[in-house]
Amino acid sequence: MSQKTNAVRLLDQLGVSYELRAYEVDPDDLTAAAVAAKIDLPVEQVFKTLVARGDRHGVCFAVISGDTELDLKALAAASGNRKIQLVPVRELQDLTGYIRGGVTALAGKKDFVVYVDETVELFETVSISAGIRGLQILISPADYLRATGATIAAIATSKGLVKET
Repeated sequence: MSQKTNAVRLLDQLGVSYELRAYEVDPDDLTAAAVAAKIDLPVEQVFKTLVARGDRHGVCFAVISGDTELDLKALAAASGNRKIQLVPVRELQDLTGYIRGGVTALAGKKDFVVYVDETVELFETVSISAGIRGLQILISPADYLRATGATIAAIATSKGLVKET
Protein backbone atom coordinates (compact mmCIF):
# COMPACT_ATOMS: atom_id res chain seq x y z
CA MET A 1 0.00 0.00 0.00
CA SER A 2 1.44 3.36 -0.98
CA GLN A 3 -0.88 5.59 1.05
CA LYS A 4 1.10 8.36 2.71
CA THR A 5 -0.52 9.86 5.77
CA ASN A 6 1.11 12.57 7.85
CA ALA A 7 2.05 9.91 10.40
CA VAL A 8 3.76 7.82 7.70
CA ARG A 9 5.56 10.89 6.32
CA LEU A 10 6.87 11.68 9.82
CA LEU A 11 8.25 8.17 10.22
CA ASP A 12 9.90 8.45 6.80
CA GLN A 13 11.51 11.77 7.81
CA LEU A 14 12.80 10.17 11.00
CA GLY A 15 14.19 7.19 9.10
CA VAL A 16 12.04 4.77 11.09
CA SER A 17 11.24 1.39 9.59
CA TYR A 18 7.63 0.24 9.69
CA GLU A 19 5.09 -1.83 7.81
CA LEU A 20 1.66 -0.65 6.69
CA ARG A 21 -1.39 -2.90 6.88
CA ALA A 22 -4.65 -1.87 5.29
CA TYR A 23 -7.98 -3.32 6.34
CA GLU A 24 -11.66 -2.99 5.51
CA VAL A 25 -13.35 -0.50 7.84
CA ASP A 26 -16.66 -1.29 9.50
CA PRO A 27 -17.87 2.11 10.81
CA ASP A 28 -20.09 0.28 13.29
CA ASP A 29 -17.15 -1.61 14.82
CA LEU A 30 -14.00 0.46 15.30
CA THR A 31 -12.76 -1.62 18.24
CA ALA A 32 -9.16 -2.71 18.59
CA ALA A 33 -10.37 -6.33 18.57
CA ALA A 34 -11.96 -5.85 15.16
CA VAL A 35 -8.84 -4.17 13.78
CA ALA A 36 -6.62 -6.91 15.24
CA ALA A 37 -8.65 -9.64 13.54
CA LYS A 38 -8.49 -7.81 10.21
CA ILE A 39 -4.71 -7.27 10.29
CA ASP A 40 -3.96 -10.71 11.73
CA LEU A 41 -2.39 -9.66 15.03
CA PRO A 42 -3.32 -10.50 18.62
CA VAL A 43 -5.47 -7.73 20.11
CA GLU A 44 -2.87 -7.07 22.83
CA GLN A 45 -0.41 -5.92 20.10
CA VAL A 46 -2.87 -3.42 18.64
CA PHE A 47 -2.50 -0.19 20.59
CA LYS A 48 -5.28 2.37 20.63
CA THR A 49 -4.68 6.09 21.07
CA LEU A 50 -7.03 7.94 23.37
CA VAL A 51 -7.17 11.68 23.99
CA ALA A 52 -7.60 12.96 27.52
CA ARG A 53 -7.69 16.35 29.24
CA GLY A 54 -6.26 16.96 32.69
CA ASP A 55 -7.17 19.74 35.10
CA ARG A 56 -3.56 20.98 35.40
CA HIS A 57 -1.68 20.14 32.21
CA GLY A 58 -4.36 20.01 29.55
CA VAL A 59 -4.62 17.58 26.67
CA CYS A 60 -2.49 14.46 26.31
CA PHE A 61 -2.50 11.19 24.41
CA ALA A 62 -2.85 7.86 26.22
CA VAL A 63 -1.78 4.84 24.20
CA ILE A 64 -2.90 1.47 25.54
CA SER A 65 -3.18 -2.11 24.40
CA GLY A 66 -6.41 -3.08 22.65
CA ASP A 67 -7.29 -5.64 25.31
CA THR A 68 -7.17 -3.11 28.17
CA GLU A 69 -8.96 -0.02 29.38
CA LEU A 70 -7.49 3.31 30.39
CA ASP A 71 -7.01 3.76 34.13
CA LEU A 72 -7.87 7.45 34.53
CA LYS A 73 -6.40 7.68 38.05
CA ALA A 74 -3.11 6.20 36.86
CA LEU A 75 -3.00 8.56 33.86
CA ALA A 76 -3.74 11.53 36.14
CA ALA A 77 -0.86 10.51 38.42
CA ALA A 78 1.54 9.92 35.51
CA SER A 79 0.66 13.26 33.90
CA GLY A 80 0.74 15.35 37.07
CA ASN A 81 -2.98 16.05 37.05
CA ARG A 82 -5.41 15.76 39.94
CA LYS A 83 -8.23 14.72 37.61
CA ILE A 84 -8.30 13.67 34.01
CA GLN A 85 -11.05 12.61 31.65
CA LEU A 86 -11.41 11.46 28.08
CA VAL A 87 -12.07 14.17 25.53
CA PRO A 88 -15.53 13.90 23.93
CA VAL A 89 -15.48 12.34 20.44
CA ARG A 90 -16.87 15.56 18.92
CA GLU A 91 -13.67 17.41 19.98
CA LEU A 92 -11.16 14.89 18.58
CA GLN A 93 -10.79 16.28 15.09
CA ASP A 94 -10.46 19.90 16.19
CA LEU A 95 -7.80 18.99 18.76
CA THR A 96 -5.79 16.39 16.83
CA GLY A 97 -6.75 16.59 13.17
CA TYR A 98 -7.88 12.95 13.37
CA ILE A 99 -11.29 11.25 13.63
CA ARG A 100 -12.36 8.44 15.95
CA GLY A 101 -10.83 5.21 14.73
CA GLY A 102 -7.94 7.09 13.12
CA VAL A 103 -6.35 8.94 16.04
CA THR A 104 -2.58 8.64 16.32
CA ALA A 105 0.02 10.42 18.43
CA LEU A 106 2.12 10.94 15.29
CA ALA A 107 2.00 14.18 13.27
CA GLY A 108 -1.19 15.62 14.70
CA LYS A 109 -2.30 19.25 14.60
CA LYS A 110 -0.40 19.86 17.82
CA ASP A 111 2.27 17.92 19.68
CA PHE A 112 0.56 16.81 22.85
CA VAL A 113 2.39 14.88 25.57
CA VAL A 114 2.14 11.12 24.97
CA TYR A 115 1.87 8.41 27.65
CA VAL A 116 2.19 4.80 26.53
CA ASP A 117 1.25 1.88 28.74
CA GLU A 118 4.21 -0.13 29.94
CA THR A 119 2.93 -3.29 28.21
CA VAL A 120 4.21 -1.86 24.92
CA GLU A 121 7.66 -3.17 25.86
CA LEU A 122 6.42 -6.78 25.88
CA PHE A 123 6.32 -6.94 22.08
CA GLU A 124 8.79 -6.84 19.19
CA THR A 125 6.16 -5.14 17.04
CA VAL A 126 3.01 -3.18 17.85
CA SER A 127 0.28 -1.78 15.66
CA ILE A 128 -0.91 1.82 15.85
CA SER A 129 -3.21 3.88 13.69
CA ALA A 130 -1.65 5.51 10.64
CA GLY A 131 -3.93 8.50 11.08
CA ILE A 132 -6.89 7.26 9.05
CA ARG A 133 -9.39 4.49 9.46
CA GLY A 134 -8.39 1.39 7.53
CA LEU A 135 -4.61 1.72 7.82
CA GLN A 136 -2.33 0.55 10.63
CA ILE A 137 1.40 1.04 11.17
CA LEU A 138 3.38 -1.93 12.49
CA ILE A 139 6.41 -0.59 14.30
CA SER A 140 8.88 -1.57 17.00
CA PRO A 141 7.98 -0.13 20.41
CA ALA A 142 11.39 1.58 20.67
CA ASP A 143 10.89 3.39 17.35
CA TYR A 144 7.34 4.38 18.30
CA LEU A 145 8.49 5.76 21.65
CA ARG A 146 11.28 7.70 19.95
CA ALA A 147 8.98 9.10 17.24
CA THR A 148 6.37 10.25 19.74
CA GLY A 149 8.68 11.28 22.58
CA ALA A 150 6.37 9.23 24.80
CA THR A 151 6.67 8.50 28.48
CA ILE A 152 6.09 4.91 29.56
CA ALA A 153 3.70 4.50 32.49
CA ALA A 154 1.32 1.94 33.97
CA ILE A 155 -1.88 3.57 32.69
CA ALA A 156 -4.03 0.61 31.67
CA THR A 157 -6.01 -2.06 33.44
CA SER A 158 -7.62 -5.29 32.32
CA LYS A 159 -11.09 -4.76 30.87
CA GLY A 160 -13.80 -4.73 33.49
CA LEU A 161 -11.50 -3.66 36.33
CA VAL A 162 -11.26 0.07 35.65
CA LYS A 163 -12.66 2.60 38.09
CA GLU A 164 -13.32 6.00 36.57
CA THR A 165 -12.93 9.14 38.65
